[in-house]
Amino acid sequence: MTAPYFAPTGGLPPQTALMTGRAIFTEAYCVIPKGCFSDIVTSYLPGWSETRMWLIARPMTGFSETFSQYVMEVAPGGGSDAPDNEPGAQSVIFVTKGTATLSLDGQDHVLDDGGYAYIPPGRAWRLWNRSGAPVHFHWVRKLYEPAEGIATPDPIVSSDRTVTPIAMPDTDGRWATTRFADPSDLRHDMHVNIVTFQPGGLIPFEETHVMEHGLYVLEGKAVYKLNRDWVEIEAGDFMWLRAYCPQACYAAGPGPFRYLLYKDVNRHAKLRGPGGFGR
Repeated sequence: MTAPYFAPTGGLPPQTALMTGRAIFTEAYCVIPKGCFSDIVTSYLPGWSETRMWLIARPMTGFSETFSQYVMEVAPGGGSDAPDNEPGAQSVIFVTKGTATLSLDGQDHVLDDGGYAYIPPGRAWRLWNRSGAPVHFHWVRKLYEPAEGIATPDPIVSSDRTVTPIAMPDTDGRWATTRFADPSDLRHDMHVNIVTFQPGGLIPFEETHVMEHGLYVLEGKAVYKLNRDWVEIEAGDFMWLRAYCPQACYAAGPGPFRYLLYKDVNRHAKLRGPGGFGR
């Protein structure tokens, strides 16, 4: 399967461009359109060389509480032997353009377009660009929440090209999910999947649930219901949904509409500390 994943190129709009865009930040959701991915909003990370990133989601009181998400751009020869300074963090890497070499527990894996890796907490890993062109990938991070009697998950190295999407019931295949981890595996406290809508596919009700979401549009366009608003979305846009934000979707075409989806799963609601009322 050849999948045209959108990857930002940076740069700056010309001084003659109109400023008006589609960016919005509300009490329930945020939309960061692809036009916001300019050079001026990039940042850098300790321990990484020849690398810049767009930080599109981070934990914030009253909004996202569980995850961060980076859009990474690593130039040829760049990368890191010490990518993450948080020992309790688990990570998902998803490559949208180029080729990265991931070393995980001492074994090298080559990830090209559509390549996916789940890295459990406490594992030794490195990532380098040994190719002659930049590599772009998404990096989702979440502190792992241990559960009594449940081991941490095993690593996963896979690809969008090799995992068969599973159609949602009664949709005639117009709405399907590519799942890289078994949803019944309680070792996982987060899922990062790919959701695909064929033209005419839709979410036929307003989903309202405890999971918060990060949605990066890989391909196509649609209209998305976010809380009270219908918002036009296209490849390269990012949506950030607070828990219980009502959501629905209609993909009008002409081609498939696909997005990378983060959600937190399989754990009790917090009653103490951040996000809870106890002390």
